[in-house]
Amino acid sequence: METIEKERWLLAKERIEEIAREPEIDGTLGIYFQKTADFLMLMQKAWEKTESGTLKHASLEELKVWNQTLYEDIAGDAYQRSFANPSYAVAELGETYGQILSFVYAELRGMIVYAYEQRAEEMLIYMELFLQLHSAFCTEELPTKEELLQDVYWFISDNSDISVTRRIREQLDPSLSFFRDIIMEADLEDLRYLYQFGEYITDTEIQTSQYLNTLPLEEIEKIASVFTEGYRIGFLVNQKPLYKKKTVNIRYCIGFERIIRQAVINFQKMGLESILYRAAVSRVNMREANRIGCYGTSANRQYEYDHKGDAALFMDKAFVERKLGVLRTAYETYKELAEVHAGPAVMEVFGEKPFEPEGKTEALKLNKKQQENQVLLNSRAGQITNEYIKGEERSFTIIAFPVPDIGERFPEIFADTVKLNTLDYKTWQKIQQKMIDVLDTGTYVRIKGSNGNQTDLLVALKSMEDPLHETVFENCVADVNIPVGEVFTSPKLKGTKGVLHVSGVYLDGLYYKDLRLTFCDGMIAEYTCANYQEEEENKRYLRENVLFHHKTLPMGEFAIGTNTTAYMMGKKYGIAGRLPILIAEKMGPHFAVGDTCFSWEEDVVTCNPDGKKMIAKENECSMLRKEDVEKAYFNCHTDITIPYDELGEIVVLHKDGTETAIIQEGRFVLEGTEYLNRAFEVI
Repeated sequence: METIEKERWLLAKERIEEIAREPEIDGTLGIYFQKTADFLMLMQKAWEKTESGTLKHASLEELKVWNQTLYEDIAGDAYQRSFANPSYAVAELGETYGQILSFVYAELRGMIVYAYEQRAEEMLIYMELFLQLHSAFCTEELPTKEELLQDVYWFISDNSDISVTRRIREQLDPSLSFFRDIIMEADLEDLRYLYQFGEYITDTEIQTSQYLNTLPLEEIEKIASVFTEGYRIGFLVNQKPLYKKKTVNIRYCIGFERIIRQAVINFQKMGLESILYRAAVSRVNMREANRIGCYGTSANRQYEYDHKGDAALFMDKAFVERKLGVLRTAYETYKELAEVHAGPAVMEVFGEKPFEPEGKTEALKLNKKQQENQVLLNSRAGQITNEYIKGEERSFTIIAFPVPDIGERFPEIFADTVKLNTLDYKTWQKIQQKMIDVLDTGTYVRIKGSNGNQTDLLVALKSMEDPLHETVFENCVADVNIPVGEVFTSPKLKGTKGVLHVSGVYLDGLYYKDLRLTFCDGMIAEYTCANYQEEEENKRYLRENVLFHHKTLPMGEFAIGTNTTAYMMGKKYGIAGRLPILIAEKMGPHFAVGDTCFSWEEDVVTCNPDGKKMIAKENECSMLRKEDVEKAYFNCHTDITIPYDELGEIVVLHKDGTETAIIQEGRFVLEGTEYLNRAFEVI
């Protein structure tokens, strides 16, 4: 720490200690500042424990207690009486201050990360923010809501050059190796290592790590190889230049370190150094409630949901321009690192306890103008990212494994998931080609539901000029998207119409009951669900979490999932509703709202294994990219699957008026696809 910074630190620390003893403010505001000062003193302690290495030598029980102490104010029932809870904050502090001060408290909680990673600059600026706000309330005349809001706004805006720049560097610079160092150097059989990350650690992480430690090295190597080979093959199949790349980003959930360590080794053999960065903790770098990076179990998912709209405090046009300017400067600073970055390798988990969020009136929400600003920010940020990490040169892979929360049969489910992820892709490739050969002759595909599912859709297909050398559907097996298999296309929007209905589905961890989307010329015309009694609340829920504040979204993808083995695994264990979309999308037809699967890569040549060129890579929206890129992309892509037991038919409609059925009453009936029905016979 530099001398001037150290002096500021000591002065801030001393003042915070005084406030913790005596807040100097009466009433509930005084209680808020005193409790917050107590938390900041806890962060001082976390800094000191990390700096001295104390935590590396503590016992497992000591580490558990310490970890619980860091998160106890938001975990479990304690959240009901925490100022991090906007409902409690508004009730105690009033409407004038409650929402803003709850946001501040949530931001300060990010200091856990800064303490563990020894990031002095961020620690200091948040300490000084607290003191600035405390000083404002120590005057004879309390600040107005507008004055308090301005203090918070300028703090976020002025410090975005620190927070945003750091975030970009974390994603590109392998020298920032906090997570990787722990994974590669720790004794993974000594579960104390889990507490070195600074994340909330539960039985989920402990039991996952314990289970993986029981597996032989050969099994770990096999699992990791499927993951890393999928990544390599993705570059090969799509003819992208892996040889140009030097880094790969690994995203995963804590507990899987034994697999991740082997993945790092495998990537090294490919010439790639692994980058592992933590999920963002500051709202300026977050996108709603999504966590992207490396992370542990959420201490409280309702807490995260309550704060997903906190950008309402600063999301104006000036902030958008400010952040975009910082973003571009950051990428320019690290452009050489960006040029050699290959893209993400993602390991997801499933089986967590289901979560249905409570909608709170006290939680901050973006207004209509702010929603437009958020959309603009996402769009332009995506453009900037693509300038420096070119879509035609990057790839990805994604795979998923269960966690012990899924139930007593976790070891069996894990073993079956490993089998699922290693199915013979060549078998599926041949079967799926039979389907594509028929689909390529169609002008439309009709999809209807059954058993209470009210889906009735007509999907328009792109026409081909050279059927001998072109295809409309991609034959997707198991490279970037593990496990096998699906065939998919970018629908022609004009002519695509009807209702998509699912009785119940989890999307990005949130549950939707009776989800219904109505399409007109490929665009969402109406949307609703049955999660809440009030229709407006249902629409808001979808607008925020599926439409991501867009007025409408196109149908960016139509696919037919062919992994009946996965479907029956869900039936066998009673976990169909808890499988991630990565697997669920392979268990029936699915429809993505948002961008196509080829956004930013429309002009890159892609061919199926039979050599035919994929031509359905854009739609009427994405083709606008050369005229007005902001109208072309929506920066979101959400898959919605109809399970086989809710599926009536998938029928190809031909130009001459004839029809060819692919699926009838949830079973594959097209000649050459009957093999897929075998899985239905076994439970």
